[in-house]
Amino acid sequence: MKVMYVYILKCSDDSFYTGVTNNLERRLKEHKLGINKGSYTFDKRPLKLVYYEICSNAEQAIQLEKRIKGWTRRKKQALIDRNWDKLKEYSICNNTSSHKNYDRDKNVKSGRVDESG
Repeated sequence: MKVMYVYILKCSDDSFYTGVTNNLERRLKEHKLGINKGSYTFDKRPLKLVYYEICSNAEQAIQLEKRIKGWTRRKKQALIDRNWDKLKEYSICNNTSSHKNYDRDKNVKSGRVDESG
């Protein structure tokens, strides 16, 4: 079984970088040495590894990386802190268009009366 890693680096400007690799030690060294001048982390060194997760295959790792990249900063921070309650809280959709804000009995969505029917 080939192990894959999804990792989060904290950059010198306090931003987060999320990546995926099959060799975490090598990849961290590449980031820290600035091997790729065009990479996001090149001018944001020094870098600190703040989180990693082991995945059992590349597909799973890539899916997780993409999911984390779409998260807000505070949700990433909750993951880094392993604060599962906050992670769950920050995962709840609070948009006015959310299904949670739809009242079937009153045919009301987002606090407005649906006048279409």
